Amino acid sequence: MARLQFPATQRNRIPILEVLKGRVAEGAEVLEIGCGSGEHAAFFAENLPIRSWLPTDLDPAHIASAAAWAAELPQVQRPTLLDVTVGVWPVEQVDVVFSANMIHIAPWEASLGLLRGAGRVLRSGGLLILYGPFQDNGVHNSPSNEAFDADLRRRNPEWGVRDLSVLRRIAAEHGLRGEEEVAMPANNRVVVFRR
Repeated sequence: MARLQFPATQRNRIPILEVLKGRVAEGAEVLEIGCGSGEHAAFFAENLPIRSWLPTDLDPAHIASAAAWAAELPQVQRPTLLDVTVGVWPVEQVDVVFSANMIHIAPWEASLGLLRGAGRVLRSGGLLILYGPFQDNGVHNSPSNEAFDADLRRRNPEWGVRDLSVLRRIAAEHGLRGEEEVAMPANNRVVVFRR
C-alpha cells in the first residue's frame, strides 16, 4: 500500500512537534487516536525520545498507510484498527493519548468515546493532547473556523468544530482536568488534559 499524504499534516507537524517536545516525557508510551495517513506517527516518533507510539484509526486504508510510513521505525508499533466508541482499546495503560484533527471530522459519540477511553487508559499524571479547531462557549475564534464548521456540518450533520467548554466538562467526568491550551497556526489549538 502506498503512503497517503495529507497536506494539512505537512503544514502542522513542526508546530505540533514543538509543543509535544516540552510535554511528552522521555520514554513515554503514546497512543494515537485517528492516525490518518500515519505521517504524524512517523515524524513524531523520529523526533521525540519516546519508548513507543501506537497509531490507531477506524479506516483500514489509514492503517495500511500508517504501516507503510512506519515500516522502518522500531518505536512505532503495528498500526491498529480502533473504534474509540467501544469499551476495549488495544492498550491497558499509556503515558500519552494524542489525537489531531479527529474529533471535528467524526460523530459526537467519537469525542465522548475518546474522553472516556483516555480517562480509562492513561496512567496517573498522563496526558491527553488534542490538536485542531475549537469553539469556546459556543463562539468560534475566527470567521474561518466558523465557515469551516458550517462546511463540515453540510458535509455530515454529525461532524463539526467542538466546544471546548463542553469537552472540559465531560473530560472532568472521566478524571481528566484541563491543564493547558496553546495557540497554533491557522486558528487551531493544542489542548492538554492531565489524568
